[in-house]
Amino acid sequence: MHSKLTILIALLLAFTKVAAQTPPAVTETATVVTDSLADIDTTDVPGNNVITNSHVMRQLFEKLYKLEQTGTGKINIVHIGDSHIQADLMTNAIRKRLQKRFGNGGGGFTFPHQLARTNGSYNTRFKSNASWASRRNILPVDPAFAVGLSGIALETRENFVVELNVRDSSYDFNTIRIVTPNNQEDFDLATSSRTIVLESTEPKKITHRIKNGEVLGSIANKYNVSVADIKRANSMKTDRIRAGKTLKIPTDEKVKRDVKRSEFIPLTLQNDTLTHYYYSKQALDKIYLLPHPGQNEYNLSGLVLENDTPGLLYHSIGVNGAKASDYNKYPLFFQQLPALKPDLVVVSLGTNESFDKMTEADYMAQLNTFINNVKANCPNTAILIMTPPPSLFRRKYPNTFAASYAGSIIAAEEAKQYATWDLFTEFGGLYGVPKNAKRGLINTDRVHYTKQGYEKQGRLFSEAFINAYDYFKSNRDK
Repeated sequence: MHSKLTILIALLLAFTKVAAQTPPAVTETATVVTDSLADIDTTDVPGNNVITNSHVMRQLFEKLYKLEQTGTGKINIVHIGDSHIQADLMTNAIRKRLQKRFGNGGGGFTFPHQLARTNGSYNTRFKSNASWASRRNILPVDPAFAVGLSGIALETRENFVVELNVRDSSYDFNTIRIVTPNNQEDFDLATSSRTIVLESTEPKKITHRIKNGEVLGSIANKYNVSVADIKRANSMKTDRIRAGKTLKIPTDEKVKRDVKRSEFIPLTLQNDTLTHYYYSKQALDKIYLLPHPGQNEYNLSGLVLENDTPGLLYHSIGVNGAKASDYNKYPLFFQQLPALKPDLVVVSLGTNESFDKMTEADYMAQLNTFINNVKANCPNTAILIMTPPPSLFRRKYPNTFAASYAGSIIAAEEAKQYATWDLFTEFGGLYGVPKNAKRGLINTDRVHYTKQGYEKQGRLFSEAFINAYDYFKSNRDK
């Protein structure tokens, strides 16, 4: 296996150097690679499912060992990526498996993806009666938006209520932390004094005071409704009206429904240098965010949910379409990363770069910048790079760029002092997509994976992580 993988990496690196000089079209790429690598197809070559260069995670493993021995402490792992991560399918599978072994320390980082009109984790759901503006980090930098820890800016100037519901009861929380740009106090927290149904809009109420000389027909024309509609809305049996009286005017228009602040029980927030937070002795599964008095613009970077149990938190951050360069252009993302207290940062990027046909050298340059940004803000955290999974161009041609990235990631792990998990090889390598498709592991776009596929990725990574830890533990005193 090692000799075949070494040959594959060498050939891919050689191919990538040529590609960097003259980027080929997709069909040309497929032809060249198919001819040169057909004899070492990795589809039927099982991976070793190991984390390589895992000694860089020794400090993390020591904390895990202490957690197991004493039953105290929290471990934080932050997984950052693109659309493979945003839906929280693979990462939730990892979260469940690692917490089963090391303890459930809480749900971790969450974000109101629904308010940004995009997909997010099943574990939490958000509602609001206001409209929110959002901007993903894949877009050009706009100074009007503060893109931080979620990779998506979310802001409003309206009076609002945001309801957070935890759908998975195993992630009920005692502590909730609010992450905002520059740790601004934009939000208050509350529980409700009664059942509150948040509706974004309600029918607009229009009344008309009848003037001298007006008739139902002219009033109906003014509001573009029928006479019959007005009579029905006012329970009128005749067309007779009297000046000075008022009429209800039926309309399909909607207005935002305001919720009175008196309907909530306010909670007292504390703060540190990175977050504002609230602690409850009783576990909560629902809470409300309200505007903090005196502010006129409200920006949310994300929330962190923790419980009182010692154990592990597995934070998931993903943005559809994101590349390493997209995270790199927003310093606030890295400045807020310490709010999650990461013991390990796992990076899953490369798919979108490959579809941009970014050269291996340019990809590695952006990945190295990302790594340096993490280390500059979290100097004591370990880093693990997950190679991008296999995919196809145009649902037909093997993604040779992802293959070259995988080889370069592995080749650079010692020099850059990160660990690696080779998802590319574990899922069949360059020609693995057809077999993954037959097994129902990859979607019809031949880029994204099915729920079953992502959960298998999560299971494999969890096994590799636990095996690396167990190896450390068995050799700890040697």
